Amino acid sequence: MHIPASMLHGNICPVTLGVGATGLALAARAALKSKDRPNTLKFAAVTALIFALQMLNFPIQNGTSGHLLGAILAVAILDIPFAILSMSLVLAVQALLFGDGGLNAMGANIINMAFIGAGVLGLCLRALTQKIGRNQALFVACWVSVVMAAIACSFEVALSGTVALSKVLPAMFAVHALIGIGEAVITICVISLLKLWQKNDQTLSFGVFSLAALAAFVSPLASSFPDGLEYVANKLGFVRHGGNTFAAIFSNYQVSFVSGSASTIMAGFIGVVTAAFAAAVVNRWLVKGE
Repeated sequence: MHIPASMLHGNICPVTLGVGATGLALAARAALKSKDRPNTLKFAAVTALIFALQMLNFPIQNGTSGHLLGAILAVAILDIPFAILSMSLVLAVQALLFGDGGLNAMGANIINMAFIGAGVLGLCLRALTQKIGRNQALFVACWVSVVMAAIACSFEVALSGTVALSKVLPAMFAVHALIGIGEAVITICVISLLKLWQKNDQTLSFGVFSLAALAAFVSPLASSFPDGLEYVANKLGFVRHGGNTFAAIFSNYQVSFVSGSASTIMAGFIGVVTAAFAAAVVNRWLVKGE
């Protein structure tokens, strides 16, 4: 789902960056005013968990894989403004350290996965929870978050002139409709598991960090099939636009001086620690900004 930097061209890049920056400022303002603010440890733990879970691609049909978006999971634990900030921090760490996404596409990726996924669908989750059961609401919100992000991605790529909308939109919908089911199942399972640690924020944070560490450790077992966007790009012939615009330190989630599975595991732990640290810094900044 991460749009590579070289897949977007022209005015779509500064426009989405501007929208993304404005949205982040609004999310930070809402977080400052929130009466249900997570403590620093909880915010850091959830951000680390989203990063780690996004490394675990799961296979779907036709040699394609998907990975957790995590937006609704973040909303369920942190509430909407902090979920938007958490998702955005994950995207920044992935782009800057691992070359997953890129600077040109940062605004678009934040819009698709943070604002639509955690913002718009977070509001939908609130409304659905009042009408149907919690798990049913989570399932619907998770599925729609993935599909809506895929639709937004299709429009952005098409507006860049990379591929015709009439081709990319149905292809992206078909693939991500399946990925959305996996998103929903994983989210519900993780939230159910975390209930074991819900005695207080400290025990919950411990459980979240434990899951993040476990996800990083098993990351070499993730599916090697191309993800939904890569699959569509291969199928429609615009995969040549899939590169990055700079050499990331840990490109493709590998540590250059370590080989084999240990390289992926080490990269995963570096990402988990970096995401948690970034979240802790942002949360402390929000506290000082009160």
